[in-house]
Amino acid sequence: MTIRVLLADDQALLRSAFRVLVDSEPDMEVVGEASDGAEAVRLAKEQRVDVVLMDIRMPGTDGLAATRMISSDPGLAHVRIVILTTFEVDDYVVQSLRAGASGFLGKGSEPEELLTAIRVAAGGEALLSPAATKGLIARFLAQGGDLHDTDRDLARSERLDALTGREREVLVQVAGGHSNDEIAERLEVSPLTVKTHVNRAMAKLGARDRAQLVVIAYESGLVRPRVD
Repeated sequence: MTIRVLLADDQALLRSAFRVLVDSEPDMEVVGEASDGAEAVRLAKEQRVDVVLMDIRMPGTDGLAATRMISSDPGLAHVRIVILTTFEVDDYVVQSLRAGASGFLGKGSEPEELLTAIRVAAGGEALLSPAATKGLIARFLAQGGDLHDTDRDLARSERLDALTGREREVLVQVAGGHSNDEIAERLEVSPLTVKTHVNRAMAKLGARDRAQLVVIAYESGLVRPRVD
């Protein structure tokens, strides 16, 4: 299967570089380029896109708004969004994860890291360095950022009550940046069992993927950031 990629960035030179890289791979192709968020949403619908590489700061409709629009559209439920950022700790990145992005990647990442990110996102795990995602949120909170929306936090705390004890244990491990295999070893169960618990937790909490599970774990207070 060929992974259909959409590039959303207002810098034409950067889009060109990404296009050359992506199109050089036999299992993926760029099916569209957008210079703003509104165009990204339109092309995501028209081009049967699998993965969007989304810049945050774009004129008009920015990447954050575009991420929300794509993530809230039932017809685009299969689309995975990878946020491209120049900044390691960025309020917009955290908001994008909350809005439904699958993860984030620095613009200075190595080419192989970008290609791997696309493949992992397209593979359905939507797992882009959970440890890095967790670390970003922890650092952001430690610096005084506010992730909290009181009403949403209360609602999510209440929804945690729907989780079984084992599902809560697995959620804590996911928020710790551990893979299914690592969680299975820690909890002495099979990776398939872990995957089942993760999927059930996602369904009960309304999370699109593991990145959102990490955010929910922090927002609900189930996990607290550790400041070393």
